[in-house]
This record gives sequence, C-alpha cells and structure tokens, in this order.
Amino acid sequence: MVKIRLARGGAKKRPFYHVIVTDSRNARDGRNIERVGFYNPVAQGAEKRIEINVERVQHWISNGAQLTDKVAVLYKEAAKAATAA
Repeated sequence: MVKIRLARGGAKKRPFYHVIVTDSRNARDGRNIERVGFYNPVAQGAEKRIEINVERVQHWISNGAQLTDKVAVLYKEAAKAATAA
C-alpha cells in the first residue's frame, strides 16, 4: 500500500520532516517514491512551517495513496493556506 507520511531529518532536538510518498513496508527514513513537501515544527520568524504540493498529494490520493493522521492534518492546513493566498 502506498502511504503519504513524514520522514524525519534535521539535527538532535531540532526536527525537520519531509512529506513523502512511499510504500508502507519501507522504513520511516528509507526509500521513497516522491517528496511532496516539508514540515518544520520549530519554525521561527519568517521561516515557513509547512509547504506541501497540494496538486501532487491530490494526484496520489486519487491513485489510492493513504494519508497518515498527522499528514492529513498538515494537508488540510496547507490546502486552506493555498486557497487563502
């Protein structure tokens, strides 16, 4: 099954996540099919907190990909920001 989930990056105590499309059997930070955005939970000032390519996520959902719970929340937030801008 194809999943859209987070892959952790960044330094110790300073997380940074890539929003990726991957097979559910792959490791969290392992091989992925496509990178569709990022999430920076510790963004400060002018740094972007979330950036997701909504069109590509919609494409993968239409092809049967499943969103994880956290990515679903982030996707909803990014889609709302994209329509407001």
